[in-house]
Amino acid sequence: MRLGDLLVTRTVELVVHTYDLNAAAGLDIPYDRQALAACTRLLADALAEKAPGGSVEVRVPPFAVVQCVQGPKHTRGTPPNVVETDPVTWLRLATGRTEWAQALDEAKVSASGERADLAGLLPLMG
Repeated sequence: MRLGDLLVTRTVELVVHTYDLNAAAGLDIPYDRQALAACTRLLADALAEKAPGGSVEVRVPPFAVVQCVQGPKHTRGTPPNVVETDPVTWLRLATGRTEWAQALDEAKVSASGERADLAGLLPLMG
């Protein structure tokens, strides 16, 4: 394994463990912004690799935007299939700590369009 790859995996581990510690102990330990950004981008890129395509735009502001899922690709304006969430919710979804339906019910994620249901693609790791 290359050093760069090792550092990325350790960054994801740091952010995931920060979330787990906060959840288990009822703490509010802040996330390192750079680590959260790297983790968010890595997990978004993993989704794009798992479900290649351009019919759904997944937005995790302010850190990541990817296109994924086979189907018609949009080229201008707002895409017809959009998923948007915050970085911590994205981390929870991608690692299996939150179910897709639960995040939708709690309004932690917005999904519009007929292809915007990512339930079958998540978690990415867990």
